[in-house]
Amino acid sequence: MPTLDFSGLKKGTVMVFNNQPHEIMWSQFVRMQQRKPVMQMKMRNLITGKVVEYSAKSGERIEGADITKQKAQFLYADPSGAHFMNNETYETVDIPRDLSEDKLGYLKEGMDVNLVYFDDKPISIDLPIKVDLKVVSTPPGTRGDTATGGTKQAILETKLVVNVPLFIKEGELVRVNTETGEYVERANP
Repeated sequence: MPTLDFSGLKKGTVMVFNNQPHEIMWSQFVRMQQRKPVMQMKMRNLITGKVVEYSAKSGERIEGADITKQKAQFLYADPSGAHFMNNETYETVDIPRDLSEDKLGYLKEGMDVNLVYFDDKPISIDLPIKVDLKVVSTPPGTRGDTATGGTKQAILETKLVVNVPLFIKEGELVRVNTETGEYVERANP
């Protein structure tokens, strides 16, 4: 695995920390009097999702993580996890429930995504930033409510629950941000 240069510890860089891949979410170079400079970082574990803080010292050996992505099609989810088909080899790829739980609400059958691999094992699902999902259940908005800019809960086709504006009706397509889980806009069918 490649060794990372101290100056290469920037946002978005993936490195090995405690034998697991971590993505740097934030970093800041700090130099104090009479001490070696350090790079303060906030990193997210790509397997567990846990966020940790670490200060790397100048000259410290840091390993870059060998991360690869492969296109796959979502097939279905069950209590054991999410199941995908590799678009090139047509093999079934399984991601355990604990690694895919937070992403299942955004996955529709037949949807293409990128699977993230570390040491030739799938560890995560790389979702598009926005997905279009159909509203299957939401209470009707009452006349005159739209002026207040209020929201109501809607259950989407993947059983994901999001807050939507009062004018959204059952059967409509809505665009949802996969990073925040929030309603973005109506989607054209």
